[in-house]
Amino acid sequence: MEPPFEIIEHPADIGFRCRGRTREELFANASLAMMSLACDPVGIAESESREIVTTGDSDESLLFAWLAEILAVADAEKMFFRRAEVTSAAAGRMYGRVFGEKYDKRRHDAGTYIKAVTMHQLWVKQSADGWEAQVFLDV
Repeated sequence: MEPPFEIIEHPADIGFRCRGRTREELFANASLAMMSLACDPVGIAESESREIVTTGDSDESLLFAWLAEILAVADAEKMFFRRAEVTSAAAGRMYGRVFGEKYDKRRHDAGTYIKAVTMHQLWVKQSADGWEAQVFLDV
């Protein structure tokens, strides 16, 4: 099975391309790609979860809002997330949960500090195999 995402190098930022069989799986895999850059998910327990609800008027703006909200929660609460689950996708709304735990410098090897999700070259499209997206992050 093909991995759900790949990292893209960029001179000033870092990005990824991801895929999913459904739009919901695409959003979950985009979350995994972003979270994997912040910290190796293998060492993160799923002891806590946070609800994520976002809105957008296009798939691109919805993905941007989804990832930005996860990043905001992680930053504000000093958490690392291991997994995201999209529970419902309605017209212009995405509902889900992220699972992880508070940062513990003795156990977590912090990776790349992500300042923001960007709209730079962000796209979402449906393909013959499902859904694909590209995202760049300000680091």
